[in-house]
Formats: sequence, C-alpha cells, structure tokens
Amino acid sequence: MPELDPLLCSTAHYYKSRADGLWRRLSTSLFLVMALCLVTLIFTQRLATSSSIHLTIGRTIQSWSTNEAEMANITAEIEEALTEQRNLIAQEMTDYNYPAGKYNLSARSLKDLVPELGGRPVRSLVLTTWRSGSTFLGEVLNSHPGTFYHYEPLLDYDIVQIRGPPLAVGAIQRLENLLRCNYSNLEHYLEYGQDHTWLFTHNSRLWDRCLIHPHLCWLPQLLSPLCSLFPFQSMKTVRVRLRLIEQFLNDPSLNVRVLLLVRDPRGTMQSRRHRDWCPGQPDCWDPAKLCADLTADYSTAIKFADKYPHTFKTMRYEDLSLDPYSGVKQLFKFFGLDFHPQVKAFLDSHTKTDAGGVSSTFRNSKAAPFHWRQDLTHKEVRAIQRVCRPAMAAWGYQLAHNASHQRDFNPITKHFTLD
Repeated sequence: MPELDPLLCSTAHYYKSRADGLWRRLSTSLFLVMALCLVTLIFTQRLATSSSIHLTIGRTIQSWSTNEAEMANITAEIEEALTEQRNLIAQEMTDYNYPAGKYNLSARSLKDLVPELGGRPVRSLVLTTWRSGSTFLGEVLNSHPGTFYHYEPLLDYDIVQIRGPPLAVGAIQRLENLLRCNYSNLEHYLEYGQDHTWLFTHNSRLWDRCLIHPHLCWLPQLLSPLCSLFPFQSMKTVRVRLRLIEQFLNDPSLNVRVLLLVRDPRGTMQSRRHRDWCPGQPDCWDPAKLCADLTADYSTAIKFADKYPHTFKTMRYEDLSLDPYSGVKQLFKFFGLDFHPQVKAFLDSHTKTDAGGVSSTFRNSKAAPFHWRQDLTHKEVRAIQRVCRPAMAAWGYQLAHNASHQRDFNPITKHFTLD
C-alpha cells in the first residue's frame, strides 16, 4: 500500500478540527436560540395575563407562598385593610340621620348597625330580570353612605332563570351567605370573579380596597370581616324568581327588605337586543318565557304584599324613571335608608342626559324606558304582545294598536297598585 502524503494528512486533520469546532459552536448557538425562544414565550404569556389591572388583581392570589412568614404578613395586611375601611366608614357616616324608630328600625348609632360590633345591618334586596332597570337602581343604592353592594351574586350561573330545583338550593344559599357576610365555601363564585372582575368593581368601597391590596381581594379571610364592617348591605339579582326568596322574608334574623322591580316586556326585549350574550339563550331571548315569569311573579307578589307588608314591595321601572327623585325617596323610606346628599348628587348627575354605552347608568331617565316605541317595528311589538297580554294587563301596560299609535301613546297606566 502506498504511503500517504504527510502534507495531505496534515491538511485533512486541520479541516477535521475546524469542522469539529464549527459543530460545537453551532450546537451552542442552537441551544442559546432555543433557550431565548422559551424565555420569550414565558414572558409573552405572563405579559398577556397581566395586561389589565383587573386581571392582575384577579390572579395575584394564585402566586402566593404558604410559608408561615408570608401568612403572617398577609394577616397583618388584612388587619391594615380593615382598619382603613373602619376609618372610611366612620367618616362617611358622620352626621348620618339614623332611623331611631322610623321605618320600623330602632338604630340610633353606627354600632347598632355594624355586624362586627354586634349590630344588625339594614339589608336590601332588589329582584328583577335582565334589562329591567336594576343596574341603575343598584348604583343608586351604592351611592348611599356605608353601603356594601353585592352585585349580581349569581353571575356565574350564566344566562338562566332559576325557578326551582336543582339550581335553586345552591343559589338561595349563596344569596343568604353573602347577605350574612359569609364568604366561606364560595370557591366557584370567587374563582369566577377573578376572571370577571365586574363582580366586585360595582361595589366601589370593596374595589377601592382591592386596588390598594390586590393580593387580598378574593380571599374569604378579608371579604367576610370587611363586609361585616358595613351598616348597610344591598344586593341585586336578575336570575332568581320571586317565590324562591320567601324564606328570607320569614327570617327575622336576616332582616331583609325585598323589592320586585318590573318593566314593560316590550322595553325589556328591545334592550336585550343590544346585548351580545342574549340571542340564542331561551331564558333571555324568548318573550314568552319573560312574560310567564312576569305573570308568576305577579301572583307571588299579591301574596307577599298581603303577608309581608313592611318588608316586601313592588315598583315598575317606568314609574321610577319618570320621577326618579320621588321614586328613590319612596324606595329609601321602604328600605329604611336616608335620602342622603350623596344620593341626591348621584341622581343629579345620572338622570339628566345620556352618556356611555348600553350598560351606562347615565340616562335621560324620562325617555329611557320608552325607546322601544321607536326602535321596534310594530310587527315586532305585536309578536311580543301576542304572548305577553296577560302579564301586561297584570302589571298595567297598555297595548299598542298600530304603528302610528305605538310612536306616540303612553304605554303605562297611572297609579298602578297590586290588586
């Protein structure tokens, strides 16, 4: 076999060394690129989940440490938040006009109404259905000093009406738990709220604490004692029918006063057309279901008005809107609340002109209930009236006879009362 040229061997060895070095550098570069991509992916995901302050507040709880030092810090911060709120409530309630025997309420001072101090709060429950005026009325109640506002506590039940089993048991228990400031065993409610923060944002006093103490916001250890600082507990819900809440009226320890708020079904259906979550949902989109509920609620309301004259009341949204100052004064007298300057200021700013989107509470209140007369065709109105005639007659709503009559007539009877 002929000998290999030494120069050729040297050259081959040189190029092999260069190739090995190049491969090592290429492998290192590939590893660095892959690591950079992974870090970028993780950062992007974290950035996406923290893109809004509401979602940040909702999810901060998930990153907690459970070690003893961290828990001690959390306990100390909860007490700090409670102290802040006590001071704010005391300021809000300065010179408050306590009932002192009026409205069948004996409270003469703040301690008589604060659960933390052994008092019994004034509890108000507004019950209605979607797009019937409860958002506006809930905000009116929230404008009252010292109010803890439970906004739509059954929001996670989705677009359903709860008329009985199997949903009724859990739903009614949750309403009572919240009215009693008991946030234990409400994991699904609180988990849902972390991704749907408007569950809490409507409660302006609670949300102020959440903004300052975001990692405490969804903890029962904060929520239960914080709620118990407030002398007034208000709640509105659109998913439960009237007959299911009789146990509340029968319970003197709960001390709740219930308002059934109703609206002309033509106005309700017109308003629902502007909500993207309503079409295709039978309990929301079918006027026959809406009016069957109105008829059933009317029968229950007659019984309740006779049986619980001091703790149950009905009101039509149209009557409230046409004279909001008189209507709110009447309602606050029923609930046992003072028509405070803060409430008047809210009405002054929210009932004169339209502003904001379809869920805004800034409205020309005298015109808001009757937009349906222009927005719905007479064919659409006839279709609603065809399935709603008994409900409309019960609640004092007049029929539109033709297109020209529809545009100009007064659809409500005056001086409505339950028969």
